[in-house]
Amino acid sequence: MRALFAATSFRRIFTRLIRPAHQKVLPLTNFRAMASEAKDITAPPADKQIIAHEGKRYVTVKEGLAHILVPEPSEEDKENLRPDQAVRQVFYNPIQQYNRDLTVLAIKAYGKEAVQQKQASHSKLEKIIEKKRKRQAQKQDQQPNKAQKGADGEKATTEPATDATTEQETDVPVDKGDEQATNGEAKKGKQPPFTVLDALSASGLRALRYAHEIPFLTSVTANDLLATAVESIKLNVKHNRLEDKVNVCHDDALAHMYTLIAKELRAKDPKGKPTMSEKYDVVDLDPYGTAAPFLDAAVQSVRDDGGLLCVTCTDSGVWASNGYPEKCYSLYGGVPVKAWFSHEVGIRLVLYSIQTAAAKYGLTIEPLLSLSIDFYIRVFVRVKKSPAAVKFQGGKNMMVYNCDSGCGAWSTQLLMRNKPSPNKKGSGVFYKHTFAQGPSVDKGCEHCGSTMHMAGPMYGGRIHSPDFIKRVLGELEEAPTDVYGTTLRIRGMLQTALEEILLTPEEQEAEKAKEEAIKAGKKPDPAFKEAELAAIDPYPFYFHPATISGILKCSCPPEAPLKGALRGLGYRVTRSHCKPGSIKTDAPWSIIWHVFREWIRQKAPVKEDNIKPGTPGYRLLRLGEKKKQEEQAEGAEAPKEQQSEQAEGETMPEVVFDEQLGRDDKTIKLVRYQANPRENWGPLNRAVGKVPSHHRKD
Repeated sequence: MRALFAATSFRRIFTRLIRPAHQKVLPLTNFRAMASEAKDITAPPADKQIIAHEGKRYVTVKEGLAHILVPEPSEEDKENLRPDQAVRQVFYNPIQQYNRDLTVLAIKAYGKEAVQQKQASHSKLEKIIEKKRKRQAQKQDQQPNKAQKGADGEKATTEPATDATTEQETDVPVDKGDEQATNGEAKKGKQPPFTVLDALSASGLRALRYAHEIPFLTSVTANDLLATAVESIKLNVKHNRLEDKVNVCHDDALAHMYTLIAKELRAKDPKGKPTMSEKYDVVDLDPYGTAAPFLDAAVQSVRDDGGLLCVTCTDSGVWASNGYPEKCYSLYGGVPVKAWFSHEVGIRLVLYSIQTAAAKYGLTIEPLLSLSIDFYIRVFVRVKKSPAAVKFQGGKNMMVYNCDSGCGAWSTQLLMRNKPSPNKKGSGVFYKHTFAQGPSVDKGCEHCGSTMHMAGPMYGGRIHSPDFIKRVLGELEEAPTDVYGTTLRIRGMLQTALEEILLTPEEQEAEKAKEEAIKAGKKPDPAFKEAELAAIDPYPFYFHPATISGILKCSCPPEAPLKGALRGLGYRVTRSHCKPGSIKTDAPWSIIWHVFREWIRQKAPVKEDNIKPGTPGYRLLRLGEKKKQEEQAEGAEAPKEQQSEQAEGETMPEVVFDEQLGRDDKTIKLVRYQANPRENWGPLNRAVGKVPSHHRKD
């Protein structure tokens, strides 16, 4: 009975692991019925079918338009192995479908624009080459014929200069871009190449989905170091009938990328010019753990004219905690924070490591979308070759001073300054890259007096591109829900990421002028481009009202009244995609503390005896000054320090907790934050590579 119960429980767990979240658990009787109807690997793929191949049996799992083969557990394995060991000979986590759905949509949004740019560039270059050839032919026709008279006095016919003409016509100077335009893939009537590298492919599911769901993709390389993974990818490619699009590679990811880089460096034409580039349009890094060891090779393997780099880091215990600052520094070049906003700090640390890896090669990055999702980070950045833009990067990195042991307030310190100055003509500006003044704070917190600690360096620019997010949302509108099972969550998170972008007044004016120029058919002012390169995020991070309420020992204000109070004072308020219940605002910390003090005074008085002297809450509520006032005799003059505190209190604006003003538009309901999809979910364990007993060779 125990063995029967164990086998039945195992079947239920196994079925839950391989099924999509929106489907019901397959009954045991149906599972047995399917097992008796095993099909060959050449059969058309379908969900939950049983495939028999070379004496082994697999269960088909469908995600998106792709199907992967998962080893069917044997009777012996059902009793002796854990469920995750039985189904994950190659690493596969169904919870990561959100990541894969989002990535497919992001590559579609990026790729459509990239393909259009390629087509326009190819067409333009073909016209230039054709004009060069016509001019060369005209020169040949205008040259006078050199007639020679023969011995009989007759005029000899001029020999045709076919060879010379052909040599001159074909010897047109053609640069690297021209070669790309005239290669076989770029000829008229053919689609320009669009290639993707799935560097750490595991089961090959990402590569299969890219090949199935991205119509303009010409080839995807699925690479993995594990031999069992490569065999699994080959089987999956064969079963999905994608041999013409998916190239399976058994290699170390670093070796594969550096081999491509070395080939690029050695490739020269007879004139010593670089030949056509074979770099990937998209490089996708989705490792188990950190992607830091692969960044140097990845930024060089992706196209340097705006290629897309997709990076996942699942080691949140390193970049989002204070337990391993030395490990975080060795991997990402910066130190994390001990704070509630640590996940956004993690995003900025990862972006900083990508930026520094690219800068040494004259490459600059533009973050398009950077998300903290569940237990990992996913970032999409555009990579371009621009030594001039690299000069701005020092002024887009920062240190953070954090009051982690006190009130939780923070202050930022840029490493350099990108200072605009008028040019000599007076018609525009140019940027000077100078040293930054510092430090921006004292060693003690200005609000509660606690010790400030440093974190960073980290990326200090914008972590999202509004235009890119809007394009991804546009792709989402056309995405069928039966293929992309996580559309509700994608829409909610992208909308939240779009809303958390708080532009400065100067940036708002520049964006408005740029849009007006585009509508009028004019080219935007070149100064806009440099301003975008120098732009930083003046309002990074977010705070948690419940955490602040805990420091002040008061009841937490509801979200709507708190937002209404800040908006009533003229500040903008939104939320962060990183954490539910977060508040992101352009209000300074002095205003935030003033609002909370007014909340306590107007709405939620606290028991002052419960707040110990010397604690951050005691100092923030200024209880020491209040007791001094009570102890002073009536009519006695207050000390100068107390008079200055009173004067400061009088100058602070009046706070009104307007609940109506604080309510957000709820006409469209969004799933902004993910609830736990199932019990014991998460990153799962690393794939063990253990072969089930019925897969072992005797």
